[in-house]
Amino acid sequence: MAINKKLSVIIVNYNSYHVLINCLKTIFQTQYPKQLIEIIIVDNNSNDKSIRQISLLYPSVHLIMNKNNVGFAAANNQGIRSSNGKYVLILNPDTLVSPDVFSKSIEFMDNTPDSGAMTCKVELPSGELDDACHRGFPNPWNAIFQFSGISNIFPYSRILNGYHLGYQNMNKIHEIDSCTGAFMLVRRIAGDKIKWFDEDFFWYGEDIDFCYRLKMDKWKNYYLPSTKIIHFKGVSSGIKKHTRYLSKATKAERIKATCHRFEVMKIFYNKHYKEKYPKLITNLILAAIRIKEMFHLIKIKV
Repeated sequence: MAINKKLSVIIVNYNSYHVLINCLKTIFQTQYPKQLIEIIIVDNNSNDKSIRQISLLYPSVHLIMNKNNVGFAAANNQGIRSSNGKYVLILNPDTLVSPDVFSKSIEFMDNTPDSGAMTCKVELPSGELDDACHRGFPNPWNAIFQFSGISNIFPYSRILNGYHLGYQNMNKIHEIDSCTGAFMLVRRIAGDKIKWFDEDFFWYGEDIDFCYRLKMDKWKNYYLPSTKIIHFKGVSSGIKKHTRYLSKATKAERIKATCHRFEVMKIFYNKHYKEKYPKLITNLILAAIRIKEMFHLIKIKV
């Protein structure tokens, strides 16, 4: 494939047109030269067909309309196959990008040849850090301390908060284990080498799995705090309390999203850790995942 764009922006949409339109507005207001960007939106059979308005409002955007919801990982892979940029940006529709985020992120990748992927500072609407942008891998110990709440008691501990890396200086560039799929800039040659996203991860978890495989292939993942986006988080799924007012998800869809959220935890553990730890540890982790899932499902159903 001939590369003639510097940046391919891939956005997977599901019932989020009302926030996607604001996301696109901020993309077109960025400082980065528009002739070097291509934008590809993959719609996963949204109930709201307003998405078709995108082609009228932004004729340069390539819109792919799926007849079924194929999942987040598969839809991203679709978009990537239709793209040709040197860098691929996985971007959520419920985000607002800052004017300098593309230029600073691409400059960082150009100057950091060992980087497979990076994420910028990701803030929630409240101004708090979206801690998903700054994660370690969920190995058994990180998972236990996170599930039990111990990591919240000791947020700056290298051992007890290894999942959110609370001991790192959040104002400095540093290596992380996992970027967030809300904003993940990937070097195409790195993504091509590991064959992009594992489509077993239907909704959630594909970003951690992808970053894990990048690191296994000797690439590094970075956090860049000098530029940022705002992430409303959970608009498609409706499972985040602070953005439920923006979501069009039904109760049934929220239940489905919650089930997927915890199912991918089991998929990730079985794929990457099951053979590395004793069966007792595996059973303990899988039981903890199930308990957390039941707790969250009960909150939705009540």
